[in-house]
Amino acid sequence: MGTFPGERTAIVTGAASLRGIGRAAAARLAREGWSLGLLDIDGDEVAALAAALASEHGVEALGLGVDVADAAAVRVAVEELGRRLPPIVGLANVAGVSSPTPYLELPEGEWERVMRVNLDGVHHVTRCAAEAMVRAAVGRIVSISSVSAQRGGGTYSKTPYSVAKAGVIGLTRALARELGPHGITVNAIAPGPIDTDIMGGTLTEERKAIMAADLLVGRVGTVDDIAAAITFLLGEESGYITGHTLNVDGGMYMH
Repeated sequence: MGTFPGERTAIVTGAASLRGIGRAAAARLAREGWSLGLLDIDGDEVAALAAALASEHGVEALGLGVDVADAAAVRVAVEELGRRLPPIVGLANVAGVSSPTPYLELPEGEWERVMRVNLDGVHHVTRCAAEAMVRAAVGRIVSISSVSAQRGGGTYSKTPYSVAKAGVIGLTRALARELGPHGITVNAIAPGPIDTDIMGGTLTEERKAIMAADLLVGRVGTVDDIAAAITFLLGEESGYITGHTLNVDGGMYMH
């Protein structure tokens, strides 16, 4: 197996959203000394974030605009990151879209839209990043699933979202088996209610209180809660954890 390099890059998808998990994870990883390859459909915003984090933390960072659902565009972007940054050792698949429409009311194309981003997009980026990690003989892959996948919904987003996020867990387990011999760990995180815009906009205090009533810790989660878990699972010391889904959900789902 390869050694965990001091100079290393983590790819973070969905990094541009101002109140999103991806941005919080990128900032935390930069503080930990990771170089960053940031991908988001908003190219201008993700490029600005990369420049800001590089300046603030003294790391290398590059932000590229790409739709993770576009396999060809993803390959071009990841190859560019590989040429311009230190070895790709980490990947955080954060990019995703919500889908609050009830199943029997799904409009034409909604199922496909959610699957393309939330499941196919994870596959496209992971495939390209894993190829680089195999060459380095070391890697950490973390993908964002959801407690919605485990509970069969019952959260803000409904059936297509739950199915896609369940697919992320299945993909995580299968890849852990296939990539383990190459020194690569693969894990998922299943957040509970998190105060981000994917919950349908900024949560009001009233809405937070309603959600928190079902949580053992008495509050909804923050992006920093998830960023901390991502950073841990991407770290060198997490090398004995693979094929696992870590629930960061305030006790919503116990298994």
